[in-house]
Amino acid sequence: MVLLALAAGFALCTAAGFFLGESLADDSIRAFLITIAVSLTLAGLFHWLGRQGEAKLFRREALCAIGLSWILATLVGALPYGLTETGGSWADAVFESASGLTTTGATAYHNFYEFPQSLLLWRSLSQWIGGLGVVVFFVAILSSLGAGAKILFSNESTGTSSDFDQGRIQSGAFQLMLLYLGLSLSCLLAYKLGGMDWFQAVNHTMTTVSTGGFSTEAMSLGQFQSPMIEWTAIVFMILCGTTFVYIIRLLRGQTHILRQNSEVYWFVMILLVTTAMLTLFLVDQTGELPSHDSIRTAAFQATSIITTTGYATADFSQWLPPATMTLLVVMFIGGCSGSTSGGIKVVRIVIAVRAALRSITHAFRPNVTIPMRMGGQTLNERAIHSVVLFIVLMVVLQLLAMLFVAASEPELSFTGVFSSVQSTLFNIGPGFAEVGPNENFQFLRSSTKLFLSLLMILGRLELYAVLVLFIPATWKRFS
Repeated sequence: MVLLALAAGFALCTAAGFFLGESLADDSIRAFLITIAVSLTLAGLFHWLGRQGEAKLFRREALCAIGLSWILATLVGALPYGLTETGGSWADAVFESASGLTTTGATAYHNFYEFPQSLLLWRSLSQWIGGLGVVVFFVAILSSLGAGAKILFSNESTGTSSDFDQGRIQSGAFQLMLLYLGLSLSCLLAYKLGGMDWFQAVNHTMTTVSTGGFSTEAMSLGQFQSPMIEWTAIVFMILCGTTFVYIIRLLRGQTHILRQNSEVYWFVMILLVTTAMLTLFLVDQTGELPSHDSIRTAAFQATSIITTTGYATADFSQWLPPATMTLLVVMFIGGCSGSTSGGIKVVRIVIAVRAALRSITHAFRPNVTIPMRMGGQTLNERAIHSVVLFIVLMVVLQLLAMLFVAASEPELSFTGVFSSVQSTLFNIGPGFAEVGPNENFQFLRSSTKLFLSLLMILGRLELYAVLVLFIPATWKRFS
């Protein structure tokens, strides 16, 4: 099902290429036709191999299906880049494909803006597909999975099955898709009114609502020099960095959740404080009074980083050290749970901070019971423990990944090593130093780019769906 969904995306890009003036003589069209053939062949092969299997998915099978689906989708999605004359290697193609499907937004090509329009469309479409996740897309249209659909959906990082009141998880996933389409259409019209042509508007719409950050322009959204386009991007990045189920319930008129969802409040508060701090730092750097330009620049960059979109209108790596440190912190935090954003997620940070404060209180009042509530619900100890453990795992993984990158790229600065790992593991895109917003990842060794591609998938699926693939017990038969 995942391969068929990708084949449909490749066919759409092929048709768009023909419409935009490309022909069979162009290697981009031939690359897409070959990729479609490979996708359909593999889909048929897997269907034939599993024809005798039971139509049931348990947790172990669901986790493996998710992890393997994203890895396979990344490899198949790399074919159009590798088969087209882009001036890059196959490692670049895999990196670009992983960056697209995981909505990271980092690029391994310095000349991506010179790609054929069909390939540019695939870059953007891959992020739009990856925004909600290929798993959620096929769960929404496949009603035969039964309970397996709930397991698949709840282990995909864009939402959890408990967020919906309905018994059928397909209905919940379908509502997410409708909201996603509605946001996409609204963003498309806003970009068009802002001055983009239709091709630019379509591409930037797909990479904005997916909080992915790929652009068709060399200087990202800064190329347009348009305050209206930048404010449009800010609004839709915020909406898509917010919990989608929260938006769905507000649209239904369930205004009582305004008093319950503290994660959204914390998200907005962090965003406002970050914007204010960046504005002050910009004022300090330029020596000028706060203006619409400085406030807009600060708001845009704060929103782009905390939602892990990765658009850039300024080279923030050249800002004052306090400004870059502020951006590093919000890179780690990320957006809301149940959104298209990456990062640790605001809800986990809030829970971890509250757990730390509770531990301090227990140091001098060991017998007091302090319940923790989030979103109107009391959290049990197991949930709190899993949140803290997840954050620890992410930090440990980042440190180990930095050791690998530092050993593989000895000429890379510490800031370059740190931000290259952080920007890929947390699905952000641009980093600092050698991988700053005006740079790319092409200069890295092929082994490093493949490793960072794996980090993108790990971050997108929030570790477990990929890590279980490396646990020997996963593959044992149990009676």
